[in-house]
Amino acid sequence: MDAVEKAMAAVPREGFLPASERSRASYDGPLPIGHGQTNSQPRTVADTLRLLAVEPGQRVLDVGSGSGWTTAIAAELVGPNGSVVGVELEPDLVAFGQANLAASGRPWARIEQARGGVLGWPDGAPYDRILVSAETATLPQELVDQLSETGRMVVPVHGRLLLVEREGGEVRTSEHGWYRFVPLR
Repeated sequence: MDAVEKAMAAVPREGFLPASERSRASYDGPLPIGHGQTNSQPRTVADTLRLLAVEPGQRVLDVGSGSGWTTAIAAELVGPNGSVVGVELEPDLVAFGQANLAASGRPWARIEQARGGVLGWPDGAPYDRILVSAETATLPQELVDQLSETGRMVVPVHGRLLLVEREGGEVRTSEHGWYRFVPLR
């Protein structure tokens, strides 16, 4: 079992689903959490987190935190010496995700209300890792700018999952398959 599998096992999906969806937690597909948003397919979450290569002690930004599940998994991966900030635009989902995350017992992670017109959480930058769980039309430079000098970001852009790696002043991108995500608003 790799680190991502262990982290996902330590953070059961059912604790991050509406009561009406909890019986379907083992389903390997997206499940609705309200407001047109979904709790992502477990296989997709595992794929993105493996590509992100989160390590203990790192600082992680989770854009589109939704129910808080990926925020909690990232918190499990970084451990108490790291930190995770999830950001979500929909106020009801912010409250839902915050409650779910609090119940998971990982105080080094939090979810913040995204600010209109601001992508990510620049106040806490730079981040070692950025996970974007919503699709964009183009690579968001605003998020690239929030990466540390050796940071990695996983972001779905126009259906393609991109890994963005920053090394000093250079940015490299590579494609890692086709995925469907809700749009980033």
